[in-house]
Amino acid sequence: MSDIIGITMGDPAGVGPEIAIKAVAEMDLAERARTRIYGNLATLEKARVAVGAALDLAGLVVDLPIEGGPLPWGKLDPRGGDAAFRFIETAVRDAEAGVIGCIVTAPINKEALNLAGHHYDGHTGMLAALTGQKSAFMLLASERLKVIHVSTHVSLKTAIDRATPERILATIRAGNEHLKRIGYDRPRVAVAGINPHCGESGLFGSEDDDQVVPAVAMAKAEGIDVVGPISADTVYYRAYSGAFDLVVAQYHDQGHIPIKLVAFDTAVNVSLGLPIDRTSVDHGTAFDIAGTGRANHVNMKSAIAYARRLVAGAK
Repeated sequence: MSDIIGITMGDPAGVGPEIAIKAVAEMDLAERARTRIYGNLATLEKARVAVGAALDLAGLVVDLPIEGGPLPWGKLDPRGGDAAFRFIETAVRDAEAGVIGCIVTAPINKEALNLAGHHYDGHTGMLAALTGQKSAFMLLASERLKVIHVSTHVSLKTAIDRATPERILATIRAGNEHLKRIGYDRPRVAVAGINPHCGESGLFGSEDDDQVVPAVAMAKAEGIDVVGPISADTVYYRAYSGAFDLVVAQYHDQGHIPIKLVAFDTAVNVSLGLPIDRTSVDHGTAFDIAGTGRANHVNMKSAIAYARRLVAGAK
């Protein structure tokens, strides 16, 4: 595996260029030599000026054109959505070829992406499609709480339908294998319930008994250390307090809310189930402050650090 990481610049009108520049500017020369930015050189130079960084971009950037670029900061534009897609597509192909070992993605704007004709629900779905996978898994990782999602960017009604025993089992497996990869000998996995209090034996719905219980039983039969369903109003506190290493969330907000409460600036989005590695910041394009130089790059640094851990082959 290559030890080079590739940072995709994200939407050119958002804060992605700035946080990429800030993070790379703080690297030592050896780390910078193992980094590439997939984006637009003119936009990155504009971002460098905005943040006041003394950084030579020569040799750092895989330079891709933007129609009419550099684009204005903070403006929704399908040209930005198309450019963001092409940055990612190029990085994916280089990751597949072994040129880079991990992709670190800056934020994209889903509306701009779809206006440009790239109809994806976000990075995770796009990466699955680009690598020929039917689906992928989103894991949010912080120091004290890690959460993997059965589904993400779908309606709550659709999320309940998607929480089949097979999908929940696949999610448990993916999370368990990832934690083993990063150093957990026998990860302790907890599966959150779908309904309040896991349905209270059918009083509030039978989905937990019908969909979650069979998945947990199958995972246990495979030797995975897993328990559940556990009511979502307590399982995250228990995991944060050290009882579990990973929580399987049944849908987007069930997993995102606790992570963003306890690790808003440091949680890393990790894609699992792909033939390539990818980490990401866990925030949006922040059009309202783009170009001001005020964007916080702490989350980008966390995503880069996690990527370094993956390319180093942490066991």
